[in-house]
Amino acid sequence: MSSPLTRRGLLAGGAALLAAPAFAQSPWPDRAIRLIVPFGAGGAIDTLSRTVAARFAEHANGQTLVVENRPGAGGAIAGAYTAQQRPDGLTLMMADVGANCIAKEMNPGLSYDPMTAFTPIIHLVKLPGGLIAHPDVPHRTVPDIIAAAKARPEGFTFSSAGNGNGSHLFMELFLKRAGIRMVHVPYRSGAEMVTALVRGDAQFGFPTVSSALNMVRDGRARAVAVSWPDGTPLLPGVPPVARDLPGFDTSVWHGIVAPAGMERGLVLRINEVFGKIAAMPEVAEAVYRQQAGRIVGGTPEEFSDFIRRDHDTWAPIIREGNIRSE
Repeated sequence: MSSPLTRRGLLAGGAALLAAPAFAQSPWPDRAIRLIVPFGAGGAIDTLSRTVAARFAEHANGQTLVVENRPGAGGAIAGAYTAQQRPDGLTLMMADVGANCIAKEMNPGLSYDPMTAFTPIIHLVKLPGGLIAHPDVPHRTVPDIIAAAKARPEGFTFSSAGNGNGSHLFMELFLKRAGIRMVHVPYRSGAEMVTALVRGDAQFGFPTVSSALNMVRDGRARAVAVSWPDGTPLLPGVPPVARDLPGFDTSVWHGIVAPAGMERGLVLRINEVFGKIAAMPEVAEAVYRQQAGRIVGGTPEEFSDFIRRDHDTWAPIIREGNIRSE
């Protein structure tokens, strides 16, 4: 179904334009588009952004998608910058749970509210997390870990990629659901947290599967469970956390957002372009091979609803744990 004519078109052309193509068939983009990425080059979200950018021109009038990394403050620097831009389709952002969902919970003094500062456009991917243990940890299953932690409160440590990072939140949710405690040891990146786990500086971690996959495969770390209820083929035989903690289902997610106030027709056009990119088999294969992830896609409304639900999942965890930005 075609989208409504723009207000500008209605004013300019009157009845004569009623038969003209809708905004979804308009020239957008007619110039290069910036994609703001809230973390530095080389990480998972940067890899995804560049995978998408490489196929952008094929579905976007031959225009380019320029990846612009603006790291810092757990993504809030990029979030604040994007929120200040015009909603004209020239500046988009690769969304992340921190910058675009829970940043205000982590930092009440933040200059923007992630729940009102952006226009959700499309949910691109979700990535599984894995409960990972140092090989010397004798507890090999979720029930064994829970029993040992109850017997030794504060006796175990876990590493994360920083306060409020997905690796931190996943573990906090796990601890809450299991009714146990561990000492949190935050690091500055996913690579550092996994390295710390491999060194034995922490006993457990909950990184993305892709971050730990090579260490698990060569025996430097052990995968205990996966955050998706159906597991992942990249870790065959590793059970889901939900087998022992029913309902446990978490994902790292990324998608495309724009500054708040974007015109509806433009939202639909951008959703269409990125939806076509996400539907390309080679993109889905790259996401799976590089990040153990799955393509999601869908409408702007579905992405907006998802972000709200994710906020409602993590907000009480953050408040109860008094988790704050570093």
